[in-house]
Amino acid sequence: MPAKRFLLNISQNYSFAILRPLQEAIRDSNREVYWFVQGDSVNLTYFRADDKVLNTVDDVMKYDPDAVIFPANIAPTFFPGINVAVFHGFDAGKVDKKGLNDHYKVRHCFDLYCTQGPDSTVEFQRLAEKHQTFTVIETGWCALDPLFSNNMLDKVAAKPTILMCSTFSKKLTCAPHLFDKVKSLSETGKWHWLIQFHPKMDKSIVDKYKSIQSEHLTFVETDDVIPLLKQADVMVCDTSSVLIMFLLQGKPVVTYNNISPDEYLIDIDSPDKLEESIEYALQKPQCLMDNIQKFIDSTHPYIDGKSSYRVLDAIDKAIEEKPSLKPKPLDLFRQFKMRKQLQYWKF
Repeated sequence: MPAKRFLLNISQNYSFAILRPLQEAIRDSNREVYWFVQGDSVNLTYFRADDKVLNTVDDVMKYDPDAVIFPANIAPTFFPGINVAVFHGFDAGKVDKKGLNDHYKVRHCFDLYCTQGPDSTVEFQRLAEKHQTFTVIETGWCALDPLFSNNMLDKVAAKPTILMCSTFSKKLTCAPHLFDKVKSLSETGKWHWLIQFHPKMDKSIVDKYKSIQSEHLTFVETDDVIPLLKQADVMVCDTSSVLIMFLLQGKPVVTYNNISPDEYLIDIDSPDKLEESIEYALQKPQCLMDNIQKFIDSTHPYIDGKSSYRVLDAIDKAIEEKPSLKPKPLDLFRQFKMRKQLQYWKF
């Protein structure tokens, strides 16, 4: 019996862009879908007129979803239905305070992990065999379905477009280090610059970049980075996982002090190298493009724009297989925090 009722659980504005392709697939499959907002970091004006929203946990319980989908690392385990992790980004190599890769940390919240490609699938399958409490199915990332659609956007200008993105982490961000160089390069008018930062970026840095807007540089605030990825020819970044989404289009990325630079990136350690590195990227040298293609094949080989439908098939399969899984270990502290945030104490 296929799942009929879905709940899209979000806690950040970027979750809209991740889950909207999945909402479209659910509707196209003649199944029901609602949204639920967890926490107070979501801009409610991003909801559209035809979006259905549940306002309280009691509403969620009455709706009784077959599956709750999370673009997050943690989730309440007391909602009805299976918990599905679809991720809020790719593995960018970031580690926690203990030196462990945060992308593969099992927090005993999910029944199904919908992995993005072979490299992530292998590790999650290893963890699934170890814990035996969840299912892993490779689907591709639903957020990228629009990236591989045919509605390519017209470029803003005939000259090359450079998209700069950055993480908010003070240790990893490139934004403050590259400001002066980006400012001077934008003033030449040689390229058109688009600047887009993580929503948690320090406001003082955001204000600095906004202050240099011109006909050659635009600061963009959006909940959907996909149109920017399509529009740009080269990305400038650091260790933000958004660079992976850009690479998957077969486009070069220049990084500043990336924590795990590889041959598919053009990594620099000085702002003075930025201009020459962008020039090199725009040439698309064959050796670089070959390395990018190898990265695509292992990270996210799905270019059909149908990952959302594979997620739905995976959910149906996971519901069937759930009785064969072991019960999850209790995580009383994390779930207490979750109940406190949601102000829900019914058992």
